[in-house]
Amino acid sequence: MPDREIEPPLWEQWEAAGTRPADALTNVRPDLPQGDRLQKVLARLGYGSRRSCEEMISAGRVTVDGVVATLGRRIDVDSATVEVDGVPVSVKPGLVYYLLNKPRGVVSTASDPQGRRTVVEMVPPEPRVFPVGRLDTDTEGLLLLTNDGAITHRLTHPSFGVEKEYLAEVQGTPTPASLRRLREGVDLDDGRTSPARASLDPPHLLSITIHEGRNRQVRRMCEAIGHPVQRLVRVRIGPIADRKLKPGQWRALTQAEVQALQAAVRPLPGSG
Repeated sequence: MPDREIEPPLWEQWEAAGTRPADALTNVRPDLPQGDRLQKVLARLGYGSRRSCEEMISAGRVTVDGVVATLGRRIDVDSATVEVDGVPVSVKPGLVYYLLNKPRGVVSTASDPQGRRTVVEMVPPEPRVFPVGRLDTDTEGLLLLTNDGAITHRLTHPSFGVEKEYLAEVQGTPTPASLRRLREGVDLDDGRTSPARASLDPPHLLSITIHEGRNRQVRRMCEAIGHPVQRLVRVRIGPIADRKLKPGQWRALTQAEVQALQAAVRPLPGSG
């Protein structure tokens, strides 16, 4: 029987059941994308109720693989590239994001040939996660661990310019001229640093915010201005901070924090 003769009864059945035509077509058309409904995936990730996620999709705020999504779209969560308002969204199932307050003496690796305790040993063993970047063994403070490779790349690549804030207890009292050097850039053996934000809580406590990730950068910057670091603590990674998390403690990021982190990892203007 031709399609035009069976279309009206099908539409009547869909309307009677309260099913959206786009949803029904997805169920009966093998040529359309298969997988999980996009609004269901976004709701699971904390973008609101399914209804509000449907409204986001209808407003053209969501893309899948670079194409504006339409209501009723299904996606393969293992391969689809999804963006909300231009911000990449990790949709793979089983992704976890931990925030750890690393104590001094713990190494920021998955294993250590010297037998020292590692950051990976301080969080749940399953699923397996890896540290995002590193903190020196003698440096304390916030460290992210995740199994999300995409966000790890964006957080560690210099083109995305994610800020990291440190508190440094230094020898001596930095002068206004020393602070100006930090703010304008310090010449190190691997080149001049980008301008940092720096302020002093007299007499010895420096707050320094950078967006590069060079090896032992903050320590070397302080040494370059004549005020070696005695204690260094990272207190913020992009939008993520937690002054209540004690050394050695960890917690999972909230959905809102994951979304804020994803929004923060955008390339700097002109970085391509």
